[in-house]
Amino acid sequence: MIPAHFHCFDESTENISLPRKFTCPFHYTPHPLCVKAVRQLQDYLTKEIQWEGELKQGKMFGVLVVQTDQKELGFVAAFSGNLGGSSQHDYFVPPIYNLSQPQGFFKTEEREISEINAQIVSLENDDVYVKCKEKLAQETADMQQFLAQTKIRMAEEKAKRDVLRSLYPDEATLFAMIRESQHQKADFKRDKEEWNIRITSLRVELQRMDSEIIRLKAERKCRSEALQMELFSKFKILNALGEIKLLPDLFDNKPPSGAGECAAPKLLQYAYLNHLKPIAMAEVWLGCSPKTEIRRNGFYYPACKRKCEPILTYMLQGLDVEPNPLLEKKHQNVELDIVYEDDWLLVVNKLPGMLSVPGKAGAESVSNLLHCSYPEATGPMIVHRLDMDTSGLLLAAKTKEVHQNLQAQFKNHNIQKRYVALLDGEVGISEGTITLSLRPDPDDRPRQMVDDVYGKPAITRYKVLEHRNGETRISFYPLTGRTHQLRVSAACTQGLDAPIKGDALYGTKSDRLYLHAEYIEFTHPVTKKLICVEKEAGF
Repeated sequence: MIPAHFHCFDESTENISLPRKFTCPFHYTPHPLCVKAVRQLQDYLTKEIQWEGELKQGKMFGVLVVQTDQKELGFVAAFSGNLGGSSQHDYFVPPIYNLSQPQGFFKTEEREISEINAQIVSLENDDVYVKCKEKLAQETADMQQFLAQTKIRMAEEKAKRDVLRSLYPDEATLFAMIRESQHQKADFKRDKEEWNIRITSLRVELQRMDSEIIRLKAERKCRSEALQMELFSKFKILNALGEIKLLPDLFDNKPPSGAGECAAPKLLQYAYLNHLKPIAMAEVWLGCSPKTEIRRNGFYYPACKRKCEPILTYMLQGLDVEPNPLLEKKHQNVELDIVYEDDWLLVVNKLPGMLSVPGKAGAESVSNLLHCSYPEATGPMIVHRLDMDTSGLLLAAKTKEVHQNLQAQFKNHNIQKRYVALLDGEVGISEGTITLSLRPDPDDRPRQMVDDVYGKPAITRYKVLEHRNGETRISFYPLTGRTHQLRVSAACTQGLDAPIKGDALYGTKSDRLYLHAEYIEFTHPVTKKLICVEKEAGF
């Protein structure tokens, strides 16, 4: 019997070969069957006008190509989170756990927490409470202004007395001035105490009213955390071996909010429950790009790290999965391409796909190779970093002192760098400056987000070199050194809105990331000469 949410392909798939291994969800090129499934999903979504507004804002969807026991090929689809305010729709697989049941524990407790929220809002908007807060703020400002003005006046009076002491140094005058100073200080102390009494009285009154709000917020937090843990304990996660684990067991008992509600876990769970053989999987963003995340309509994205990696790592056990190229130990016997060297430092042309410094997976890095080649070197050697997928010039020091000097030059923005890149798309403005505020995406490191409130400034100058076949060859001049600065500046709508070719995180995967650090300029820490090193990109 074919499961309810199984979809047959609208067109023949006879000319498409099945993949030899299942998709690695953290680094993949979408299989042609997944692309076909996504097109069919998009056709369905265009007819569902009730979701039109939500879909315009953008949403992550997933497709899983599967085979039935009778070898019939088809696919199932899912969305991350909710769609149209619900987690269940006929076309899509159900959630791993349905928390929207009206009489279920989640909805019941959610109503209780909502009532607490309403009480907090009511208390915070109470007229007496609001007026007390406003009066405390005004009285505090008035006190600060009064005391500041009094201090200025006392300083002026002191200056006048200093002049009188030099003009009339007799004992009577000096005594009178001392008495005047003492009276002023006593008056200031008395006024300050009176202000403090008034403000303390207001604070005590406000704290009395605040105590109930604080109690309610503590209760809300406690009940929310307990509800979340109770919810997570209902998620029984399957893998291809038929094993079951509770969601908290995959996260050391502290799953992040939203864990288990993304598209990929829903798809695999449904396949295992309905005896469908997983063949290939892909996740795609459909709709407009969000303001903070770099997502583009119709682009495929890897599974997120924080919420999905622990779940999918477990769920994939028992499947023959493609190796994750990010974990492969490449470049084991590679020779470093050294383009400049003297007794104190050197510049290496790093290969694309190679780490600058050791990572968690134990892959080879430039740092490891340098320390093997220069065992007598002191200090960490590597002065700065390039993304693993970026090629180009990397500066290293042979002594701790030279390393410290070069890092100081980076910190003081005295080192000039130039990158060259190929962008997917044509950039209309020939040159300019991109200014963004970037911070890490907490759910998907090392992906970066644009955040005007909590982000750090990322400033990049650029100059278009040429347009060819719908691509743009461009030079980047980073004025700051944020993680993925150039990649985000190229991809996001606030930047150039044209991702770097081959950028699997912010654009579309290719044979490599077409970003190369081709020029670096710095002052030699020992000779004090200006050193300029250039290595053209091979693309």
